[in-house]
This record gives sequence, structure tokens and C-alpha cells, in this order.
Amino acid sequence: MAHDVAATQPQWHYWRVEGMDCPSCVGKIRGALERLDGVDDVQVSVVQGSLALTLDDRRSAPEAVESLVERLGYGIQRRPSQEAPEGSEESADSCCAGSCDAADDAATQHDPQAAGASLTWSVGGMDCPSCAATIRAALEKLPGVDDIRVSVMNETLTLTLDEAKTTPQTVTATVCGLGYEAAPREAGSGGVSAPGSEGQRRRWYATGKGRLVLATGAALAVAMLLRFTLGEAVAHWAFFAACLVGLVPIARRAMTAARVGMPFTIEMLMTLAAGGALIIGAAEEAAMVVLLFSIGEILEGVAADRARSGIRALADLVPREARLEVAPGETRTVDAAELVVGQRVVVRPGDRIPADGTILEGRSAVDESPVTGESIPRARGEQDEVFAGSINQDGVLRLRVTRPPEDNTIARIIRLVEEAQEARAPTERFIDRFSRVYMPVVVGLAVLVAVVPPLLLGGAWGEWVYRALALLLIGCPCALVISVPASIASSLSTGARHGLLLKGGAVMEAAARTEVVGFDKTGTLTEGRPRVTDVVPTDEAQSAEGVLTLAASLEQDASHPLAMAVLEHARALGLTPSAVVEGRAVPGRGVEARRDGHPAFVGAPRYAAERWSLPETLSTRIEALEAEGKTVIVAVEAGVVLGAIAMRDEPRGDAADGVQALSSLGVRAVMLTGDNERTATAIASRIGLERRAELLPEDKVAAIRELAAGERVMMIGDGINDAPALASAQVGVAMGSGTDVALETADGALLRNRVADVASMIRLARATMTNIHQNIAIALGLKGIFLVTTVLGITGLWLAILADTGATVLVTLNALRLLGFKPGGETPAKENETFDAASSAGG
Repeated sequence: MAHDVAATQPQWHYWRVEGMDCPSCVGKIRGALERLDGVDDVQVSVVQGSLALTLDDRRSAPEAVESLVERLGYGIQRRPSQEAPEGSEESADSCCAGSCDAADDAATQHDPQAAGASLTWSVGGMDCPSCAATIRAALEKLPGVDDIRVSVMNETLTLTLDEAKTTPQTVTATVCGLGYEAAPREAGSGGVSAPGSEGQRRRWYATGKGRLVLATGAALAVAMLLRFTLGEAVAHWAFFAACLVGLVPIARRAMTAARVGMPFTIEMLMTLAAGGALIIGAAEEAAMVVLLFSIGEILEGVAADRARSGIRALADLVPREARLEVAPGETRTVDAAELVVGQRVVVRPGDRIPADGTILEGRSAVDESPVTGESIPRARGEQDEVFAGSINQDGVLRLRVTRPPEDNTIARIIRLVEEAQEARAPTERFIDRFSRVYMPVVVGLAVLVAVVPPLLLGGAWGEWVYRALALLLIGCPCALVISVPASIASSLSTGARHGLLLKGGAVMEAAARTEVVGFDKTGTLTEGRPRVTDVVPTDEAQSAEGVLTLAASLEQDASHPLAMAVLEHARALGLTPSAVVEGRAVPGRGVEARRDGHPAFVGAPRYAAERWSLPETLSTRIEALEAEGKTVIVAVEAGVVLGAIAMRDEPRGDAADGVQALSSLGVRAVMLTGDNERTATAIASRIGLERRAELLPEDKVAAIRELAAGERVMMIGDGINDAPALASAQVGVAMGSGTDVALETADGALLRNRVADVASMIRLARATMTNIHQNIAIALGLKGIFLVTTVLGITGLWLAILADTGATVLVTLNALRLLGFKPGGETPAKENETFDAASSAGG
């Protein structure tokens, strides 16, 4: 009896949900499921892309949950059982387009039922999201296959496979059966993966689709030749054969897709239209339609490959080999993909840096333009961080590897772009849902056009069937379906080249609608480290050099930011610190020591004033400096006050221009900082924006929510304490020097550490949305025109397929215009220099 009671207890069930990107999705799914009988404790995660709930199977079946979520417009897939979540559900305030891959991996590692290994294939021939959807739908039917991820941008397929149920060869055969080219990738290949990074990329005519175009074209040419030599009767069957040459592979793909539950594909429409044309005797037109369709597919593939080229070039920047230091003064050449954290490598002048690392020895100018787009080389020395793929220009560097090859800066950029490509925009999801209804409606309308006029109006069957077949071709939504992802792919590639990363179409749409930008201060609007701004001697008997030398002498062994600022300024002026003894820190007050036998002190003015008499003129000057938001220290030796040093975390050089650029776009800027009111006012007045000061991390979140109540908010930050605010804004963007926490929490990143790039990001997002709207207008406009002319009998099969192929080509070409977009408004010369540097570095 006890066993029966336990068996009737509600059980936890888990799903992976695709298509969620904001809190409204969470609310919609939760609200619908909570109305189902027997459903309780619904937990929905946007970031993890997951749904978990307890379900009483006697009152509702898991299939009812899946059906309801699908009807809401989301994709849903069962996941293996695991322990119930112990923590609270994810906050609905988080609106990140993050990947659920890490969560899935964790579940796989801890779930004994989640048997199987993760395998990856390279897949050729994909050029739009419908290709990925077709592959995913086919593989979901195979037993033992789980966690399917298809990347059009990266041309990869990754899944978890139980080889006791399905072999990798079956997966390969299934994908090839759909008309794509698939080859397993070697496990543990490490390093950077990018589109087409394995082996030499083939020309279009060497691909399966290319060979189909050539074969169909050759057969059609032979048929035309036979018409002029042997007459129409023989030519008719030659055209019939030419049509079959091209149509059979298309029909095979259509049947495979239909078997996995996707009957209304472009291949099926082509099969029906061309097959019907053969039946009614229009073999020549049928053959030409098949050829034009195949050419259109080739053009789509070429255009998609062009959009991938920027990411491919980025991956090629990482050198294949590295000079590993095996002993002092001794190196050997190794595969850069095999480097591990902690190893030391030597980089010669002119070489590309093989890994993210910290410089141990040497100074050099480092060209980071291939990674960040920053065209001016930066001086780098000991303890500075460098990026894989950057170019060492004029000095030997010895550095320690700080990140493994698969997690270096370039690999992370590629991963972010890949995940962004998979994160669909709301507009794209709407079009996908629309096309699923649109295509059956077109097929139904074509049937009516073929049947109703002959039956009710006495029309000729051949004429109206012909018009119906042309209508099928016009009804293909291919151009409409790729109108959004083609623009998004081009935009992501352009953004990555300019150091602007946005994690997907949903983020792109939100960024385009931004009305107010919230900035963290330290490390975002400012450099993130104090600099000496003023050195004030007490009187003419003292010198600025003397004040700085004393301060540098006492601070030379310290590591806090103020000490580092003093030492850096002293080194810049060529001053050498003196030796000191008996040095000790006075917590919260300063540093004491003896120099040349005299007691000396450097520290807070108020503490100095308690022990020594500060001249009135110096006290007045100190108050004025502190009113400007500066931190002041006083230098004293042998009881004599030598003077004061003022420091401040100065605004970035482009901060004021960046805020002005936002203003020109109609976007308001607000500084949110935990610093005191006086410092915040001084910085804000110099940059020219509003400010809110003395905010704790939770206060920043409250401020973001207050702003977001009436306006679309983008938050820019770089520190761990910024992560909650980044997650609370409609769009959270991390500065490139930020922590991993900020980068993972944010919806995007600015790799070049430029405030001006915020306006560039918004400008790129707005240009992308304009491009998308143009594409939708082109796709629907052309189809609307030819729909009417086809029903009226003005246009036929040839123009129908030309309209479809033409719309697809126009939409793709329009999307590719974004590859040349200059979001920062750079001059062509400067822009070309940056791009040429990246291209030449890439080999």
C-alpha cells in the first residue's frame, strides 16, 4: 500500500525549451502551464532554456505539457530525469540571450540516465535556419539521440549519442539523406573552431549542389541541341530526362523531410510543381524550373559563406604553432592547440601570439587590431595581458599561458557569435510561425485554383493546373524565412570585426530600441585606475620633483592603486625612488619610513594635520582639489610638510564624445556609481551626463528597474558588482576589460574599451533592423505581385521560379550590405587599414 501511495506522488519532469528570450516568455509559459490540472511548482529558465515542473500523471500527461508549450510557439524536447532543483527559480528579470549548453553539460555529467557521448559533425550545405530545423527534426526521430545543436554559422552538428541504440554512421547517413554533406569531427581537437576551419574549403562546383547544377544544366543543353537536330518529339523526352536529373535528388530530400514530420518544405513544393508540369506535358519548363531552383540554392550557399567569412578569418588569426620554453634559453615548436595553462612561450617580433597570456619578460608594441579592431598598436610590458592572435611588432616577449586554447579570447568571440546566431529574434520566430501556417494555406489555395475554375466555371484543366503549379512556386516562403537570419548573420560578423558583440537577434532588436544608457563609472566611463593630476609643493623652497620622489620612495613596495599611480608618474618623469628603512603601513592613514635617517610620512591630509601644522595655503588647495573629486595625499619629511599629490580616476579619452554620440542618436546617458556624490558630480560634469551616486549593487538594480519602467534601458559595466544590473536591463553590455562574470552575464561586449562604441553598437543594431524590414518588404512585395499575375495567367512557371529565386537573391544581397557597414562612422581609409591588418595577419 505504501508503495502505491509513493507511486501516485507528483514527479519532477524536465524539458529543454527553444525560443525563449525574455521575461514575457517565462510569464507566458508559466501562466499557461499553471492552468493545467495536476501541474505544480513550474520553474522556467531563460538563460538555461529549460522547463521543470512537478506533474501528477493521473490528472495530466507530459504530452499535454509539450502540446501546450508548442501551441504557444516554442520548441520543446524532453530531458532525462534528474534531482529536483533545490534553489529558487531564475529571476524573471534576467533577459539574457545566453546559451544553455553549460547547464545541459552539467546535467549530463551528474545524471546517470544521461548515457552517451557528445559527438560533433561538420555539415556542409546549410545556408538558413530552415536547414538546421530540418536536420534537427530528422535526428530527433532516432533512438538514443539527445541534446541536438545545429549551428548554421559554424557549420556544425553536435549531439549526445547512445551508440548502443544508434551508430554515428546512421546519423551521418540521415543528414546526407537530407541533401547535406556530413563528416564526423575528431574529438579533443582543441583550439579554435570556426566555419570551414578543417581542411581546404571547396569551390561551389565541387559540392553536391554544385554538381547537381552542372548535371542539370548539361542535360538541359543536350535537350535543346536535340530539339534543333532531331525535332520536338525527341526533345520532349530529353527535357523530361533533364528534369528528372535535377528533380530526383530534390524529391528524395522532400520525402525524407516529410517522413520526419515536415511535409511543407521548399523541396516538396518544387517536387509537386515540377512533377505536375511533367504530367501536363510542360517538360521544358519543368527542367528550366529545376535548374533555376538549383542555381538559387547555390547562390544562397555562396551568400551564407560570405557572411561566415569574417568569423573564419578571425579563427585563422591564431597561429598553428607556438615556441614552448622547455628550459631557460631553450625552446621547441609545438602545436598551439596543445598548450596548457601555466606553460611559458616565447614570441618573436613579427609573430602572432599563440595564446592568451601574461607577459613575464620583455616590452613591445602589440597590434591588437585583428582581435579588437583597435588600429593603433599598444605598448605592452611585464604583467600586461595579451590576446591570442595579436601581432608582436618589435620586441621578444616571454609570456605565461593564462587560458587554454579552446577558451582564449578569439575562441570565446567565435563561441559568442555562434550562440548569438542560434538565438532567434522575436521577428524571426514570428516569421517562422507565420510560414508554418502560410505554406499549407498556399498549397490549399493552389488546389482550389486547379480544381474550382474547371469544375464550376468550365475552365480548361491544363491551363488552371499550370497556374496552380506556378502558384506553388511563388508560395515558397524561402526568401521570407531567411530575411531575418541573413541580416543577423551579416550584422554579427560586422560587429565582431569592429569589437562589438551582441548575443543574438533578440538582443539586436532590444538594442535598436534603446532610449537610455546606464553607465557604471569605474572602469567603464573612467580608466579604472587613478592617475596623478596635480603635484603641489608647499612653498617655493620645495619642488614638485622632491614631493614625488619622497612619495615614490615610501610607496615603492606597496601595491594599492594610489601607490601604483604615484610610482607610474614618477617613472614617467625619470625620477628614481630612494632607499628607505623601517617602513610600515598605518592602516587607513598612510605609510611611514626613514629616509637618509629622517622620519618620513605619506598619507591622508587629515591624519597629517593632526601631527604637523599644514600651511593655510596648502590646506585651502587640498580642499579645492578634493571638491573636484580627487584623492589627495600629503608628503612630510623630518617634520616638514613638503607638499601634496592629487590623484583621480580620470574619464576615458572618448567618454565625452561617446556620450555626445548617444545624444545625437536621441539616447539619454546616466552614470550609476557607488562613488561619493562629490566625485560623481565632478566626473559627470566633465563628461556631460546625468549621475546617481553612492549606489550599492542592489541600488543599481533598483535604479535600472526604475528607468526600465518607462524607457528601454541598456546598461554598460565591467565589474562583478555590475553583473546584477547588467542582467536587470533590457540589454546588458560588458566592457572588454571586464571580468568573466560580467561577460557571461551580459548580452553583449565592447572589446575595444571605448565609450564611443556604445553608440556604434546601437547604430549597428538600428541599421540591422532597418535591413530586416527592407528584406521583409522585398520578400512579401515580390510574392504579392506575382501571386496576382499568376492567378490571372500573366506569368507562368519560369517567372514564378525566377520570382522566388530572385527574391531570395535580393534579400541575401541586401543583408550582405551590412558586411560593409561602418558602425563607428570611420573613414574608409582607416577602416580598410584595420580590416587589411586583420586579413594579412590571418594568413
